[in-house]
Amino acid sequence: MLALDAVLVVLALFSAFAVVELPDGVWGNISSYLLLMPYMLGIAVGISIWLGIQDIQVSAYDSASVGLTSLHAILLTIASVTFSDVAGLQLPLELHAVFGVIFFCLAVGSRAILLQLVLAVYRYSSKHTRVLIYGAGTTGTQLVSALQGHERIQAVAFVDDNKALHGMRVHRLPVYPPSSIAALVKEKQIDRVLLAVPSLSRPKQAQIARKLEQMGLGVQMLPSFSQLIGEEALVNKLTPVSPHSFLGRAEVAQRSGGASAAYTGKVVLISGAGGSIGSELCRQVMECRPAKVILFELSELGLYNIDMELRSMIELEGLDVELVPVLGSVTDSRQVRSVMTKHKVNIVLHAAAYKHVPLVEANPLTGLVNNVFGTQTLAEQAAQAGVERFMLISSDKAVRPTNVMGASKRLAELVLQDMATRQGPTGTVFSMVRFGNVLGSSGSVVPLFQEQLSRGGPLTVTDERVERYFMTVQEAVQLVLQACSFSRGAEVFVLDMGEPVSILKLARQVIESAGYMVRDKENPDGDIEVQITGLRPGEKMSEELTLTGETINTPNPKIFMTREQGLSQIEIAAALRRLREAFVASDEEMARDVVRQWVEGGQACVAKADAS
Repeated sequence: MLALDAVLVVLALFSAFAVVELPDGVWGNISSYLLLMPYMLGIAVGISIWLGIQDIQVSAYDSASVGLTSLHAILLTIASVTFSDVAGLQLPLELHAVFGVIFFCLAVGSRAILLQLVLAVYRYSSKHTRVLIYGAGTTGTQLVSALQGHERIQAVAFVDDNKALHGMRVHRLPVYPPSSIAALVKEKQIDRVLLAVPSLSRPKQAQIARKLEQMGLGVQMLPSFSQLIGEEALVNKLTPVSPHSFLGRAEVAQRSGGASAAYTGKVVLISGAGGSIGSELCRQVMECRPAKVILFELSELGLYNIDMELRSMIELEGLDVELVPVLGSVTDSRQVRSVMTKHKVNIVLHAAAYKHVPLVEANPLTGLVNNVFGTQTLAEQAAQAGVERFMLISSDKAVRPTNVMGASKRLAELVLQDMATRQGPTGTVFSMVRFGNVLGSSGSVVPLFQEQLSRGGPLTVTDERVERYFMTVQEAVQLVLQACSFSRGAEVFVLDMGEPVSILKLARQVIESAGYMVRDKENPDGDIEVQITGLRPGEKMSEELTLTGETINTPNPKIFMTREQGLSQIEIAAALRRLREAFVASDEEMARDVVRQWVEGGQACVAKADAS
């Protein structure tokens, strides 16, 4: 940069003598000025070093740097005037002023040209990512400024909802409406979309991201600058690795597919709508364009969140779907009956349940009453109201359960099998689906590991040999919807969940994916330790999906069916009567007796509880 500025001083002086008319002509005056040239070059280099201009990278040459260059040009002009007077050259002030202006223009222009040359070299010598920026506001424009000097990322255009900006240019980039995204992707070969709209609510950002991902685009969300410099540390603003990354197999890619027709124009009631599975059921059912979706939820906060999210979805995607939020319990038969008859429900997706094993183990009566009697109430009222289909969301823990939660799910299955038998081929189609752990759901292992990791560890695993089946909530729900669409009654559906995953291996993956090293005997200098805490009450080493081990194929290769022996009508009535007596008497031991007597594997469940 020093050499460049020295050359520019010479060029600027020759140009000034060529522009300004002098009595002795151009060459006569230049020859007399050549004696001063070494001093001018020395002054130019000295001023550049003093101002630090030579240390400014071309990619960081901003308005402040331009100001320093103008000061450099002014000081050189003063030096030229001073040296000329001392040497008695009697050159006009106009010549020195023109020299200063030309030097300034050459210095700024040369750096701009250099920057474009360097960027061109980087872009043509390595693969670069072409990005579309969603949001032409403050965050978006700051992002473009930050990317201007990047050698591998090229901002191509803006997309913004503000109609006043459409057709305009912001930071030299054109602004398009969101409806043009599909065409832009093909025309401009977009690789990734950066969402620079931190002012939008999270549900709206999620809706935009989902639509972009469906186009096959990679999507990243940016926090605002004010968020990054807020009270919370920057590390807390970074998005953790998605739980989907730990699935260990290809995720089921198809959406509801042919099942959409089974829900289009229907009235769908979703119990537990505010939970992890219930909320995803709501999102995917909405994509099938039903006439009405009834959100049945016990938690006020959960109901509020899913209701607001779905209303944003309706507004954003222009859906003609009526939402009915209902705050209540599935064990309240009067309320359930009122909702069923008032709204003429066609399909019930029953996801409401207490599912956390340790909590239900500590509160067995509450867990059994909610999961068993809630299912019975909802199923009986559905049958009386003439509901077409009823799908129970069950669990792999219902197979030979060793905990109260699993036993409650198995009893709920038996209740539904009894209802299906009593309905016959002309009544409500009752069916159920079992699947394992849902990655990323509330209380699941990956968010727990990530929370432990954020606190600096250790990550806790109950036993080195523990294995579990895993699915993402999106693929589990889309398979549930398809199973419900072709069920004929009394089926127990199980989902293809791949191979079981070692929880110890999963913990190590979470640590390594965050850029840390596992601390163990082989690596005592690692960052995060994995501690073995021992099996919790009612916990299994591994889970099963069927009682018999036999499965039957269905129209979907990812969904299987199993036929399992249920209880007779007399037996299920006796079990429910005994369980109700236990609840009225608040007798946990009596409730465990019901599990021991009527649930296959219930003896192990009660034995473990007694041992604990």
